Amino acid sequence: MSTDEKSLDELRTEIEDIDQEIVELIARRTYVADTVAEVKAQRDLPTTDESQEDVVMDRAAKNADKFDVDSNLVKAVFRLLIELNKAEQRQSR
Repeated sequence: MSTDEKSLDELRTEIEDIDQEIVELIARRTYVADTVAEVKAQRDLPTTDESQEDVVMDRAAKNADKFDVDSNLVKAVFRLLIELNKAEQRQSR
C-alpha cells in the first residue's frame, strides 16, 4: 500500500506502534545500563566513562547517517539517555 492509499488513521496507528517500540527499546537500554552501573559499583569504577560516551555518540551519528536521520537530533536523544543513566547511577551509589 502506498502512502497515498493509507488513511490518516492507519498512519497514526503505525506511529503509535513505532512509539511503543521506542519506549520498549528505551526500557531495554535502561535495564542494561543499570546492569552496567552495578558492575561499575562492584568493581569500584567511576560512574562516568567519557571515552565510552564518545564511542556511543560516534555510533549514534553513524547510525543517523546510515538511516538518513538528522545526526544532531539523534545525538541529542542519546545525550539525554546517557545523562539520565548517569543521574540514576549517581543516585544508586
